[in-house]
Amino acid sequence: MTLSRLNPGARMSQAVTIGNIAFLAGQVPDDLTADIETQTRSVLDKMDAVVAELGAAKSDIATVQVWLADMADFQGMNAVWDEWVSKDAPPARATGGVALARPGMRVEMIAVVAVP
Repeated sequence: MTLSRLNPGARMSQAVTIGNIAFLAGQVPDDLTADIETQTRSVLDKMDAVVAELGAAKSDIATVQVWLADMADFQGMNAVWDEWVSKDAPPARATGGVALARPGMRVEMIAVVAVP
């Protein structure tokens, strides 16, 4: 199987594809002072952009892991997620509370995508 990297950098690639399966790097918000809703929208916008760059669509997202710095943000994240998610083809999803990499970062998401 062929392995390819999307936008490789010194530390990581934006995504790595093996065959027709793409593994996205963690998507994080830019504004670490924003509320959970704004940060979630930012992360989902970034995920949409990477998925599109892979030639896939939202309906091709197989699974998403959502990491929250504070599980008290679960409801706010879900409010934005529910507006974004494909009602006809929702991915499998898991959400957990973790210590994220930078202060102020409230959410990070990683996804696995089927690339057509």
